[in-house]
Amino acid sequence: MNENNKKQSSISCEICPLVHTFDVIGGKWRIPIIWQLSVNKSMRYNEIKRSLPKITNIMLTRSLQSLEQYGLVKRVEYNKIPPHVEYSLTDRCNDLLPALVIMNEWSKKLLKLQK
Repeated sequence: MNENNKKQSSISCEICPLVHTFDVIGGKWRIPIIWQLSVNKSMRYNEIKRSLPKITNIMLTRSLQSLEQYGLVKRVEYNKIPPHVEYSLTDRCNDLLPALVIMNEWSKKLLKLQK
């Protein structure tokens, strides 16, 4: 990202904080991952993968890492035999869920109008 783009992005975030929100949750797979975790509370990597059949391993890994970096997903390693990792939503992400529900309802109405 060049200096001009950085300046435009920060200005946009200052004017409209939603720009930052969509930077955090945007992308093809982040909201579906959040949605699956909200329904299931806690999931292993392969459970998430099975619930989103078209996602690649690389995209799932990157999306989970990004969501974890922003503090929306918690990753817990269990050192049992066999070892495993579980993912769940943080309180920060749970605070976002009502807004996603509203956006989901809005989108359903919009799709009906477009038919």
